[in-house]
Amino acid sequence: MPKPFAIALYAFMAAFFGAFLVWPMWQVIQGGFYDPDGFTLAYILEVFRNPIYLEGLLNAFGVAIFTTLFALLIALPLAFMTDRYEFPLKKLFSGAVLLPIMLPPFVGAIGVKQIFGQFGAFNAFLQSVGMLGPEQAIDWIGRGQFWGVVLVSAFSLYPILYLNAVASLANIDPAMEEAAENLGCRGLKRFFRITLPLMRPGLFAGCTIVFIWSFTELGVPLIFDYSRLTSVQIFYGIKDIGGNPFPYALVTVMLFFSVLFYALGKGLFGRNTFSMMAKASHSAEPRRPGLAGQLLCTGLFLLVTFVALLPHLGVILISFAGDWYNSIIPESWTLRNFELALGHNLTVHSIQNSLFYAAVATLLNVIIGVGIAFVVVRSRLPGRNVLDSLAMLPLAVPGLVMAFGYLAMSQEGKAFGFMNAVENPVYLLIIAYAVRKLPFVVRSAVAGLQTTSETYEEAAQNLGATPLRAAFRITLPLILANLLAGALLAFSQCMLEVSDSLILAQKSHFYPITKAIYELMQFLGDGRYIASALGVWAMAFLAVTILAASSLLGKKLGAIFRV
Repeated sequence: MPKPFAIALYAFMAAFFGAFLVWPMWQVIQGGFYDPDGFTLAYILEVFRNPIYLEGLLNAFGVAIFTTLFALLIALPLAFMTDRYEFPLKKLFSGAVLLPIMLPPFVGAIGVKQIFGQFGAFNAFLQSVGMLGPEQAIDWIGRGQFWGVVLVSAFSLYPILYLNAVASLANIDPAMEEAAENLGCRGLKRFFRITLPLMRPGLFAGCTIVFIWSFTELGVPLIFDYSRLTSVQIFYGIKDIGGNPFPYALVTVMLFFSVLFYALGKGLFGRNTFSMMAKASHSAEPRRPGLAGQLLCTGLFLLVTFVALLPHLGVILISFAGDWYNSIIPESWTLRNFELALGHNLTVHSIQNSLFYAAVATLLNVIIGVGIAFVVVRSRLPGRNVLDSLAMLPLAVPGLVMAFGYLAMSQEGKAFGFMNAVENPVYLLIIAYAVRKLPFVVRSAVAGLQTTSETYEEAAQNLGATPLRAAFRITLPLILANLLAGALLAFSQCMLEVSDSLILAQKSHFYPITKAIYELMQFLGDGRYIASALGVWAMAFLAVTILAASSLLGKKLGAIFRV
């Protein structure tokens, strides 16, 4: 790549990140640390003095820690079985593992609430077998809101850890494990002493994302009416953003701890990584265990898949229900909910809006992502790794922080006041989606360029093609599969983005799908049935995009979720 062109690209990307990544975060920090008289710590200190704010922060930490731990305990055995063993229905279950990330956790929470609510299916089952009296009902969600948020989040986010673990196992040279076995290190000892340390970078990447996403989770606690979380306290404080500094302080504290825990994890667990040969001396073929081993692998995958998809099954049943109250299954069935979901004033606009927002954001992602990838891989600019880190930063910065930053910087009188989110959030929603999902496209494009020889471009240039023409005619077609996979993932994630949608879209005319689902859940009568039907439409659509991306990238899909 010619140096002047690379410098121009670098300058444009740096300006973009400065305006729409660094500046929103600065607006949040400024609101938390500054009052009309200048710098102050009063707002931040009040967060730790106020028992309500402190309880919300401690609960957020608890949700993040237990969600990450449970997700790791779920993902690690599944990844190891996938990499090392052959068992019945392996390909089917390997694809089914991706299903929980097709919908945001808060949509699955609708199904959980229907199943475990006070008049839900589980209580009806207990009454039918005589474990509860006819008039008895236990509010399982009300009693265990904290653990409900943890479990729903863990079973929604574990695929991220699974993908990273599978990718890490695939990159381990089997000769290293064989050498350890020849020296007497076998079984679990070999796994904990050799295999697990070699997987550490990939596991750290996945754990970081799961921790931060669950730490700032907004949708699930809103559906469960669990207000004792920092993210929910911030959401309820948005209406008073102009005159109340404490939402800024809460977001600042959340950003600080996200960065702090990332840095600590990087320092403690990101060190002492082990280098391996450029290529394994030979490939490790999965072996077929005995009948008991095959049944164990299949059974574990079946159990995890069933539990992970149970919330989605609940959403599907609600969408087909004519009425479902205090019964194990719906008392009547109908397709009317799907018709209403595609005909309701709120849903029609939301579907059109989401398609438009996601399409434009994905187009921006492809343009910007390819530019960043060329600078990082094809140029020798000294600061190119900084650009790559900035592109991946949105994975490590909480979505709630970014959304609040966009809202803050677009207030009247601010530099981006012309993008006022209250009056017209379209531009900010598109930019927010693009920035948040850019890492998917960047990692896909970088992976494609790294596996494509530069000699093809050089040969084209030797035959008279300009560098730009060679890139468009030679390189881009060669990495098209990678770009398509990254774009599909970005598009699907934009379609069901939660934090940006709930915070930035404040007028019904601009609602995307996720905001429409949340608002429909507040309606009495048919609201939850229409919301579930809309969620099922989205699930069916996203199933195609996720599975297509998986088929294009295979085991490399996990590399997209690395920071």
